[in-house]
Amino acid sequence: MIRACALMDLPPGEAVRIVGPHAPIAVFNADGVLYAIDDTCSHQDASLSEGWLEGCFVECPLHAASFDLRSGEPTCLPAKRPVKTYPVFVEDGVVYVDVEVNKDVA
Repeated sequence: MIRACALMDLPPGEAVRIVGPHAPIAVFNADGVLYAIDDTCSHQDASLSEGWLEGCFVECPLHAASFDLRSGEPTCLPAKRPVKTYPVFVEDGVVYVDVEVNKDVA
């Protein structure tokens, strides 16, 4: 598990980028529900944590590809490949991402 941040430092509508074992991970607070996905857009090298969050979807800031935070699946072009998702846990007010258990994508 990787410590992401204190829960109070990730208010609803915000994201944080953390260093993962293989690539950066973006952690989002979508209206009180926490999600973690690979931070790099599968279309082109752009940080999804810098994108626009609406509900449980994030829009890439580079070419407006959108991803469902629940599944990692792209919801529109130009992205065609999903991004990995990771379980998120809160313990004693600290947000953790479980990088050992992830949803592998093709």
